[in-house]
Amino acid sequence: MANASALANYQGEQAAEYGRLKLAGLHEAPVHIAVFADVEAATGSGLGRQTMPQTLTWSVVMAIHTLWLAAQAEGLGLGWVSILDPIAAQTCLDVPNHWTFLAYLCLGWPVEPSQDPLLERAGWERRLALDQLIFRR
Repeated sequence: MANASALANYQGEQAAEYGRLKLAGLHEAPVHIAVFADVEAATGSGLGRQTMPQTLTWSVVMAIHTLWLAAQAEGLGLGWVSILDPIAAQTCLDVPNHWTFLAYLCLGWPVEPSQDPLLERAGWERRLALDQLIFRR
């Protein structure tokens, strides 16, 4: 349902190209991981969250990134499924209401091992050159 809704945002050739993309490895991946942040956690007594409450969320995102790096080092693929309904996922998984859904991940052996992201290989997206990413003063 979320995929059809996303497809409706594209027209013409871009819609056709979107329809050809392999966007999820839900059936192929042997491991699925739903990631949540407990934004009411008392751990650390709120240190850092007093002035920057989003640090808890960013810490969870960094943990996901670390998992991705570890998976890559072992030749595994880690896909972040972003075309889904987060409220439906949270309801389906029956987690506490105060948990914030951050990611649904698929972990497994890639069909095509590659150093380049799928969306770049498919021509959907292009990475910026390194000199465009670095800000110098």
